Amino acid sequence: MGASTVYHEKQIKELCALHALNNLFQNRESYNKFQLDEICRNLAPNDYINPHRNPSCIDTSKIIGFILNVPSNYKIGIVRLPLQRRHWIALKKIEGEYWNLDSKLDAPLVIGDEAQAMDYLRTQLQSNDKQLFVVCTKEVEKNKGWLLPEYRPDFFYDC
Repeated sequence: MGASTVYHEKQIKELCALHALNNLFQNRESYNKFQLDEICRNLAPNDYINPHRNPSCIDTSKIIGFILNVPSNYKIGIVRLPLQRRHWIALKKIEGEYWNLDSKLDAPLVIGDEAQAMDYLRTQLQSNDKQLFVVCTKEVEKNKGWLLPEYRPDFFYDC
């Protein structure tokens, strides 16, 4: 599959989370700014934020993809300011290959097979200022199906 057939939104304003989700779901209409603003208001602090630093515990057959939250230098034109912001990047498996769908890239970038994608994520997560979100359906999340069986707790509490 070529990069030209992979849906990729480029960065506009400060909407990288929106672009990351639309890139992940390969659809311009997946989310809009209003929906994301509502999600932000409803999220509890520290929920879903990288509970596992080891991507090897993830059952990739049960997930939609990944969202990586990374620090990003703030620039005005070519001048970098001493401020750090956060940037959201979607990673998704499309036709057997993992793609970096970063909205700051000119085009999507192929990462490679699952082993290469896990190596990429492990490298990214060596830094404590990066967070990994595993994106899956509600049903998969409910029973922690995104974790390989050996990493799942023996029982769950319903909230």
